[in-house]
Amino acid sequence: MLASRRSLLSLVAAGAVLSPALARAADLARTERVIGKADAKVTVIECFSLTCSHCATFAHDVLPRVKTELIDTGKIRYQLFDFPLNGLDFIAFQVSRYMPLDRYVPFVDALLATQDRWAFGRGTNPTEELWKMAGLAGMSRTTFDKAVADTGLKTWIAEQQQVAVDKWKVNSTPTFIVNGAVHSGEMGFEEFRKLVPGA
Repeated sequence: MLASRRSLLSLVAAGAVLSPALARAADLARTERVIGKADAKVTVIECFSLTCSHCATFAHDVLPRVKTELIDTGKIRYQLFDFPLNGLDFIAFQVSRYMPLDRYVPFVDALLATQDRWAFGRGTNPTEELWKMAGLAGMSRTTFDKAVADTGLKTWIAEQQQVAVDKWKVNSTPTFIVNGAVHSGEMGFEEFRKLVPGA
């Protein structure tokens, strides 16, 4: 939070005026994105990329069942952890983090489900395609532009990614950290469940 406040103060000092809503969005952008109960005995961290096809497959084929059987039942606390693989990933993560908290997961799900449209479409501008997705999710163009231009947030995401590299040796996506144990690669539900103690 301190880094985000410094970023805001530097913008104000430079003459930029942030609306209260944008200021809150910038502050919230640097918080954990977690699904599930805080008192769950098992914490799962998924290091994922928004342009990774394996992450998209996991999100589509496995995560809904994980939510139903493991998250909603209080067995695990699930943290989505940004692990950008390229410049477009950074932009997509920045925009995602400017979404209101209740729209974050649905927006991430939508991006993963439509990679062929916004990330890999031929002859298209990926940033503008990303804007179309954000606009459909209710984001204003002002907020979108602010998110894309938030170099402080980009730096914060890169710093968090480096933590994952240094602490857990993450070098690919998806990578799952289950109560500190690291497991890499795409997997089905049954394989995933075996990683969760007591599941």
